[in-house]
Amino acid sequence: MPYLPRPSKHPRRPRKAGCQGRRAVVSCALAAAALAAAGPLFATPAAAATTTSMVATTTTAAATADFPASVQAKGKQRVTAAVLDLDGAGRTPRVYGDNTPYDTASIVKVDILATALLQAQDSGHPLTARERAQAEDMIKHSDNAAANALWKKIGRAPGLEAANKRLGLTATQGGPGPKWGLTRTTVSDQIRLLRAVFDSGPTTRTATGPALDQASRTYLRTLMSRIAPEQSWGVSAADDAGWALKNGWLQRNTTDLWDVNSVGRITKGGHHYLVAVLSDGSKSMPEGVALVERAARSAVSSTTAH
Repeated sequence: MPYLPRPSKHPRRPRKAGCQGRRAVVSCALAAAALAAAGPLFATPAAAATTTSMVATTTTAAATADFPASVQAKGKQRVTAAVLDLDGAGRTPRVYGDNTPYDTASIVKVDILATALLQAQDSGHPLTARERAQAEDMIKHSDNAAANALWKKIGRAPGLEAANKRLGLTATQGGPGPKWGLTRTTVSDQIRLLRAVFDSGPTTRTATGPALDQASRTYLRTLMSRIAPEQSWGVSAADDAGWALKNGWLQRNTTDLWDVNSVGRITKGGHHYLVAVLSDGSKSMPEGVALVERAARSAVSSTTAH
């Protein structure tokens, strides 16, 4: 689902449909049919809430701090951010806000592709040309039909969670049935996933087996650095020299409030940072995007000061 180019200061309200603006009407109709066949991607907040208690929440691996008043979450908004300096001496992310679970919306597409690549490594057979095309659409254009196909291929939540154990994640639970967008995660787990993709240190292997190999990591990095221009908002707001990211957004059908998330790697002041920002409760997508970008800038600036 496209959004707005980063230069725009006053974004328009996005369409709710899952097909891409760059596609022709016929292609959009086909994508809509694929979505309908797969079932609804997202449940109501009440349905999502039933999964919350089953997700482990831990802050023991992260330093925590409060956001400054400038972040200004309003009304029912919540926001949490985590930052890890890849060029720093430590390997502990700094968390701003409460390290509690949020719905992923489309940021789970990074995890879906990481799982597909790990499964391909295990089998000794690379992704097919069709699967690579789906992966490109899913990451670069946030295409939901492509995500449906790859979610099914990896074995849905059980497949995702099995891979996540090897990727180092400890607090992420896959969405029920076909509803990958209702996967629950924390910012700490998103930093763990980003480390599996971007960190060249010892975390690229786990006690239970090999994690992503260099070819898989390079492939994911490349796709995340080629996000469609209209989707290049989010953690990139804190960048000054180059970014790779994936965003997610979802309007809840019972409250009309928005989940807006952004994860990725940015470069600032000569250092590379992994940044994850999760939010919910915004009255509009532009409001959510503004909150996420304020949180990203504030978290990165505060982390550089320590």
